[in-house]
Amino acid sequence: METKALSAQARSDALREMAEKELDVLVIGGGVVGTGAALDAVTRGLRTGLVEARDWASGTSSRSSKLVHGGLRYLEMLDFALVHEALRERGLLRNRLAPHLVRPVPFLYPLTKRFAERPYVGSGIALYDAMAISGGNNTGFPLHRHLTRRGVAKEAPGIRKDAMVGAIQYYDGQVDDARHTMMIARTAAAYGALAANRTRVQRFVREGERVVGAVLKDLESGAEMTVKAKQVINATGVWTDETQELVAARGQFKVRASKGIHLVVPRDRIQSKTGMILRTEKSVLFIIPWGRHWIVGTTDTDWTLDKAHPAATSTDIDYVLDHANTVLRSPLTRADVEGVYAGLRPLLSGESESTSKLSREHVVGHPVPGLVVVAGGKYTTYRVMAKDAVDVAVDGLDGKIPESVTENVPLVGAEGYQAMWNQRHMIAARAGIHVDHVEHLLNRYGSLTTELVALIEKDPELGKVLPKADDYLAAEVVYAATHEGARHLDDVLARRTRISIETYDRGTESAELVADLMGDALGWDAERRASEVEHYRGRVEAERASQEQPDDESADRIRLGAPDIVPA
Repeated sequence: METKALSAQARSDALREMAEKELDVLVIGGGVVGTGAALDAVTRGLRTGLVEARDWASGTSSRSSKLVHGGLRYLEMLDFALVHEALRERGLLRNRLAPHLVRPVPFLYPLTKRFAERPYVGSGIALYDAMAISGGNNTGFPLHRHLTRRGVAKEAPGIRKDAMVGAIQYYDGQVDDARHTMMIARTAAAYGALAANRTRVQRFVREGERVVGAVLKDLESGAEMTVKAKQVINATGVWTDETQELVAARGQFKVRASKGIHLVVPRDRIQSKTGMILRTEKSVLFIIPWGRHWIVGTTDTDWTLDKAHPAATSTDIDYVLDHANTVLRSPLTRADVEGVYAGLRPLLSGESESTSKLSREHVVGHPVPGLVVVAGGKYTTYRVMAKDAVDVAVDGLDGKIPESVTENVPLVGAEGYQAMWNQRHMIAARAGIHVDHVEHLLNRYGSLTTELVALIEKDPELGKVLPKADDYLAAEVVYAATHEGARHLDDVLARRTRISIETYDRGTESAELVADLMGDALGWDAERRASEVEHYRGRVEAERASQEQPDDESADRIRLGAPDIVPA
């Protein structure tokens, strides 16, 4: 595999090549399942195209809890198969597919009853560990341990003494979901997939009842093109129903959107070396270590409004703060909140009106010949969902198509990561930057860090941190534009980095410099740079205002007052 940049030129070439020659598979949707399906298809030897109307991971796949986990609550629901599958995928991601992006993170499961609860919860978490071991690849995830109240105080002195009588500490995985999804797209491109973001499906091309392709619109240039494909895979998540409507066929299933919001607060606001999972009356609440921050969430409420920009309300924020504060010695306030983000889970509709009880298992359907639809599921099991979707698509192709091999296909940046981690002090000395920054790069780019170091060696100014966002280097902005498919300011501040949720100013203080760095890389004139900054600041202002509203309708109306710089 030769690493390939998701550059502006590569995007233009991909669109041209898709229009010139029929594809075996066209994948619609640039979230984790869509990019995973493209990687699965291309590594089977299929001529594959991948399109996304917005940016890679711009929907659900950048707004999750950032966890790679088996799902303890599904174990309580006795869904052993789903938990076992997810734990196996967790191990694969950590130890084989993306060791540079996935790392273990500890959690406390609080115990509130002195005697009866510990054996029950302990046996469940022991089963969780046993299932992970039986699935293989559990290296890096320590086994659970029991803690007394004194042990909890040592691990998490910021927890109230009366919040629990003890706890069980267990481990799950963590990932920057947006970076991981983009890396899957980049890996697919490295194996030959034709990938283009900011490209919308206008309509499907039909021959009788059969779908034989799609008319695409390049949202950057406005140009339309017809792409022929033997099979089309619809992996559009919460937009599944709308995409199915393009073929005027009744789908085999319906997808409902459930909104979950998360708060980001500084690490020093909660004294703890470990994360925590709390039971609420509706679902669960996580307090998750996230670099120099904590992520606290989530909610679980039905959402029927704009799917591109789900809005967090004042009520949502209060709900999360109130539940977190039930266990914190020093309560969190609105003033502590650095960032807020809201995402939508694509849930398969069931009879229950409670979204938390809807199925997280995925299904694959074939509503009309030539069109495969995949929906449901959870982030951790994206690879299995992608494999199942391509398996169904392959049934409609001529000839013998190989089985999926993605179980053994590491993402770009994985190969050589451990060796480079061992050499991080040498790399820092050569690049003239602090070893902490090299560690940061290695945990975001893996062995591709050499490409960022080369940028810094060529221009030492790129080794400097961004204003008000000193976790990130200027080189990362340039690299995002030249190698990672970032087309707009929002792509960098919200997804290639997480500045939009990790700083109190939400990225507005970094916006002008980031626009200049991107502009130099992408050839923007002064007017374009100013427009990008204006649109980004408008987004931040609208999001802040929406978060002061009491209900979804009011928040949605205000959030939509800031239009995207490229309407999708």
